[in-house]
Amino acid sequence: MAEGIVNYFYKDEFIAKSAGSVVKYVHPLAIEVLKEIGIDISTHRSKLVSEFLDEEFDYVITLCAGDKGKICPFFPGKAKNFIAWEIPDPSEGDINNFRKVRDMLIEKIKEFIENERREKLWKKE
Repeated sequence: MAEGIVNYFYKDEFIAKSAGSVVKYVHPLAIEVLKEIGIDISTHRSKLVSEFLDEEFDYVITLCAGDKGKICPFFPGKAKNFIAWEIPDPSEGDINNFRKVRDMLIEKIKEFIENERREKLWKKE
C-alpha cells in the first residue's frame, strides 16, 4: 500500500519500490481500500528484497509490526538513510484494519515528505 500511496500522491518527487523477504501476493483488501481513494494497485506484484540489491536508495523505510514483538525487516543493500516505522500488519484483520493502516500510511508518508521538503528549503538558504 505504501508504494501505491507514494507513487500516486508524490510521483513528481519520489519513486517508491516495495519488497519483502518472502514473495506473497498483493492482498485483495489492500487493492480494495486503495481503490476507494482512487489508487489502482491491481497490477502490482509482490517482490523480493533481492531484486533491489544492486540499486542505491536515498531512503529505505521498513514497515514492521513492532507492537507484535516481530523483528523489523532488514535491507542489506545500499541506502543513505534507514528508517523503521511500526505499522501493524493489516492482514491480521478485516477490511477496517486495511483502512486504518492505509490512513496511517497516508499520514506517515505525508509527514515524512513535508519534513523532507522543509529540510531541502533549509539547505538552500
